Amino acid sequence: MLLRGVLLAVQALQLAGALDLPAGSCTFEENTCGYDSVFAFLPWILNEEGHYIYVDTSFAKQGEKAVLLSSDLQVEEWSCLRLVYQIAAPSGPASDSSRLNLYLRFEDESFDRLLWTATEHSDSWLIASLDLQNSSKKFKILIEGVLGQGNTASIALFEIKMTTGYCIECDFEENHLCGFVNRWNPNVNWFVGGGTVQNSHSILPQDHTFQNEMGHYMYVDAVYVKHFQEVAQLISPMTTAPMSGCLSFYYQLQQGNDVFSLYTLDVTGLYEEIWKTNSPGHPAWNLAEVEFSAPYPMEVIFEVAFNGPKGGYVALDDIAFSPVHCQNQTKLPFSALEASCDFEEDLCNFYQDKEGPGWNRVKVKPNMYRAGDHTSGLGYYLLANTKYTSQPGYIGRLYGPSLPGNLQYCLRFYYAIYGFFKMSDTLAVYIFEENHVVQEKIWSVLESPRGVWMQAEITFKKPMSTKVVFMSLCKSFWDCGLVALDDITIELGSCWFPKKLPPTPGECTFDQDECAFTQERRNRSSWHRRRGETPTSYTGPKGDHTTGVGYYMYIEASHMVYGQKAHLLSGPLRGVTGKHCLTFFYHMYGAGTGLLSVYLKKEGNSKGSLLWRRKGEQSISWLRALVEYSSERQHQIIFEAMRGVSIRSDIAIDDIKFQAGSCADMEDVTQQSSGYSEDLNEVEY
Repeated sequence: MLLRGVLLAVQALQLAGALDLPAGSCTFEENTCGYDSVFAFLPWILNEEGHYIYVDTSFAKQGEKAVLLSSDLQVEEWSCLRLVYQIAAPSGPASDSSRLNLYLRFEDESFDRLLWTATEHSDSWLIASLDLQNSSKKFKILIEGVLGQGNTASIALFEIKMTTGYCIECDFEENHLCGFVNRWNPNVNWFVGGGTVQNSHSILPQDHTFQNEMGHYMYVDAVYVKHFQEVAQLISPMTTAPMSGCLSFYYQLQQGNDVFSLYTLDVTGLYEEIWKTNSPGHPAWNLAEVEFSAPYPMEVIFEVAFNGPKGGYVALDDIAFSPVHCQNQTKLPFSALEASCDFEEDLCNFYQDKEGPGWNRVKVKPNMYRAGDHTSGLGYYLLANTKYTSQPGYIGRLYGPSLPGNLQYCLRFYYAIYGFFKMSDTLAVYIFEENHVVQEKIWSVLESPRGVWMQAEITFKKPMSTKVVFMSLCKSFWDCGLVALDDITIELGSCWFPKKLPPTPGECTFDQDECAFTQERRNRSSWHRRRGETPTSYTGPKGDHTTGVGYYMYIEASHMVYGQKAHLLSGPLRGVTGKHCLTFFYHMYGAGTGLLSVYLKKEGNSKGSLLWRRKGEQSISWLRALVEYSSERQHQIIFEAMRGVSIRSDIAIDDIKFQAGSCADMEDVTQQSSGYSEDLNEVEY
């Protein structure tokens, strides 16, 4: 159903030397280069005249899938996967659109990782550029086309190319321009220069890559400028993996009256200038090196603002990226690891005033009045302002490590408040400049559920080097309580960016939905998704584990009878060789608490094997479980909760995560996370 004219218009995208394409690449000239259609789904069809494969609604229905799977691949160096594709369909509701998804299937993981998705309809070919982080693990590329509504809906793939390097890099020698695009302006635009280009009024340079007239570069010319400060923008492909280091490029300014700048644009629409020319024009290629950090999806924009039609030209070539910092970088690079702490071993790089310890690192057995730590339920956390040690008006300060200036940070931490009649300002976060002369409060507690671990997120940016300071205030002897602090993380970037992709299928917080988990039946005695406290007093959690105000799954014992069971089933998980580690948090508080069990049910078996079990009341806190298992067959994990002897028998789970490898490789296995010690039992479903 694709127009033959569209195909002819994009012949230039076909690369020379198709027989020598890198592994994972294909031009679909004569075959599919080791990409095979998965038998259980619709087949991808190779066009008889070559050049593309497709799937359409000629012999399929809306919602049907076609799945293409590569052979085993490996990228020990950072690589860029470019996909030339088209989604053709009649206009209609977005919910009825065709969809193209690209997954990575690692050999040791039981689930596929969604890297990219697209629903945009087009009459021409589009290019997607996807960064693949270097890894020693083998993987497969899985491309899934889901057909939308309409008898002319189709999805086509023209080319797949995987090359070593970053997607943001480009020498502009290939016709697809590495996915860079010009933002169209009626008067000034970026064009490809070099080769046989002779239609400019300006004297254009030789390219930088080959130092001759046949090489290519990008340029923008002022000759057609109509307005003061008219702007031309060249936009890079969006990053799809976190990266930080030195972005370099070569440029020329013919006269120097123009303003040549480099901006970043994140998925929230935030523009940020990271570089600008500070020297007059020079008829030679100049090297620019810019510190670049993209902790989440981001575009780079090369922008020229012209002062008039006599501004000359600006040329750009050989954009490159290195994961090490620029040579002109004098400040120390930021390390998220050094700026974060879970307090399990010590205070990490945090410290206190010399006046005296306002914060104490403690480990307590959870009870009615005090929960355990947030990390595992049985570990260490910081506690301030105990009634026995604090003086009226006492302030306890906890200082974080030094943070370089002019970078945006996301600070996350968990806190819990006990006691206090007036909660406001019992815990506050300040930014101190290095000289400690200037301080600014960026967050404080206003009101919070007591005795619940709550997550706080703060985005900040300061021009000077700063430190984050946690301050706890005990206002008077009669109004003093406990302030707990745990799991502090500081990362580059904003806390508030929309995630363009759904969460990893191996993880579920239940905050958005129930993920891929299902139930055989749904009624009052099933698992329920809830936030806040459970209805019955003296049982169940006060809030979820993820943020304190999110959702979790639980059974409501007052709707069940003694011994009644509820089952929560994971989606199908691929069988792979090696060990898996299942981690989750569970809450079993209440005098009549029953049983929580985890089963492994392999494909073809009617019975599931017991992996882990807890019986009776465990703690008023959320506790972490680490469960190790292996399965070379497709399988499911089943969470079974059984109601105990009384209505005070609510059981809850949260923050489920599947990971490849041994649990011992993930982190130190605490006592409560060991598996079921009895002989494995089986249960029939």
